[in-house]
Amino acid sequence: MDRTILEQLDAAAAAKRLLGCELVRTFGSNETRVKIVETEAYHQSDAASHSYSGRTQRTEVMFGPAGFLYVYFTYGMHYCCNVVIGPEGEGSAILIRAVEPIEGEELLHKNRSKFGVDLTNGPAKLCQALDIDKAMNGHDLANAPIQLLLHEELPAGATVQTTRIGISKAIDVPWRFYIKDNPYVSKT
Repeated sequence: MDRTILEQLDAAAAAKRLLGCELVRTFGSNETRVKIVETEAYHQSDAASHSYSGRTQRTEVMFGPAGFLYVYFTYGMHYCCNVVIGPEGEGSAILIRAVEPIEGEELLHKNRSKFGVDLTNGPAKLCQALDIDKAMNGHDLANAPIQLLLHEELPAGATVQTTRIGISKAIDVPWRFYIKDNPYVSKT
C-alpha cells in the first residue's frame, strides 16, 4: 500500500479514491477479499466528524499517520471501520460503508449468517462479516490480518457523489461516494 496517496488527498478525494480498492482479510490460513463500494469522508473541520472537537482518547488514531484503521463502537452494539487519511496531525478518516465480496464469501458468512447483498451492505454488517472490532483500532493496513490494496481510480462516470446518511450534523455536505449501480451499496 502506498501511504503517500492517502496522505496527499483531501477527505472527499480520498473517499472517492478508495472506491474499487480491496480489503484482504486473513482468518488463520484462509483469506477473503472484498471490494470497497461505498464510503463517507470525515475531516476535523466537519461538525459530523469524531475529530471535530480535537484529539481525544477515542479519536487519537484519526490524527495518526495515513493507512491505519480507525474503529469505533456505535449505538451500543455495532463497530464501524475507517481508513485514516491525510497528513499526520490532521484528523481525517474515510468510513467504509459497504463492500462487495470478491473471494472467500463463505468465510464472511461464518461471522454473519447472511447471504448475498445483506452480508456486507452496511458499515456494521461489513465489520461483523470481516470480524473487525475495537481490538483492530490502530491496525496498520499494510499488514495482515487486514490489508488495504489500492487500485487505479475508477472513471468519473462509474461513481456517484451525494450527501452522507445516518448523521445529524453537517447533513448537507456531499461527502458520500459509491459505485454506480452496485447492489451492495447500503442505500441509494
